[in-house]
Amino acid sequence: MRARRLEQLMVIASLLLLWRGGALAEPDLRFAVIVRGLGGDPVFERTFASWTERLCQLFIERWRFRPEHVFVLTPEGRGCSPQAARATAEALRRVFERLRAESTEESFLFIILIGHGSFDGQRGYFHLVGPDLSAEDFDALLASVRARSVVFVNTASASGAFLPVVSRRGRIVITATRSGREQQAPVFARYFIEALTDARADTNKDGRTSLAEAFAFATRMTAEHYAQQGLLATEHPLLDDDGDGVGHGELSGGDGALARMVYLEAPAEVDEADEEVRALLRERDALLQKIEALKARKAEMRPEDYERELERWLVELARITERIHARRKKP
Repeated sequence: MRARRLEQLMVIASLLLLWRGGALAEPDLRFAVIVRGLGGDPVFERTFASWTERLCQLFIERWRFRPEHVFVLTPEGRGCSPQAARATAEALRRVFERLRAESTEESFLFIILIGHGSFDGQRGYFHLVGPDLSAEDFDALLASVRARSVVFVNTASASGAFLPVVSRRGRIVITATRSGREQQAPVFARYFIEALTDARADTNKDGRTSLAEAFAFATRMTAEHYAQQGLLATEHPLLDDDGDGVGHGELSGGDGALARMVYLEAPAEVDEADEEVRALLRERDALLQKIEALKARKAEMRPEDYERELERWLVELARITERIHARRKKP
């Protein structure tokens, strides 16, 4: 009987996962930081600039981030956002000072590094104009920001050295390489940015692409890139979102639960005028996140404990959903 009830509740939860929209924070609380470092070679300069401009436009025009919440740092100090500055360590620290002042516990932060990196055998670095910043520097910057969810994407060479350093609970960390030893210029950024808007990446066909789906698609396309050219792959992307400092190329081993819940599209409550419904939608999203985290821990739990906890969250989810529908029916 209990198994049948759980099955019914899981069907409801699955439908809700398709119905829910957007990221985990209100639109005014979403922030994006795009950092384009030095390219060196003119070909890299043009390529990195193209990726950066495309991503900036997506944040503002497609995903409806507020322009003043999209920070773009480039070697020239120009970008599609009014919050453009030169890609220096000092400028990046100023950005995080603003984020520290403007973010809240409900904020969502997405930061992506596009450019070149290096590894000295002990620390990973991202190359900026002037002094570079290490993985430890970025970890400290991220720790200074209050946010419910933080996405840190390093698409540079040697970016794998960053993952164990910046990994924390509540952070989604994506790197283009699996270690600091992979130091050839990666192509992962190209496919990751494409994946965010490519319908082929939407594997569950809900009309949107989660970060997990984008990562899986970009990883597959990166591997195909080398295979088609008959080359040995010099980059192996990783994702870590359970805070254990160990990334996976395939979403397994506990990784992927949080990334499956995060979208860059504007959340469902963006067009919701009723503040009570907005609060309920946020509460619903938090519950969905807990359910995904529980499912990721299933193998570690006794079956009866897993079923008991899952039923508790699913029943609460059904109650909140009923309250949302009831509130929306009121004149």
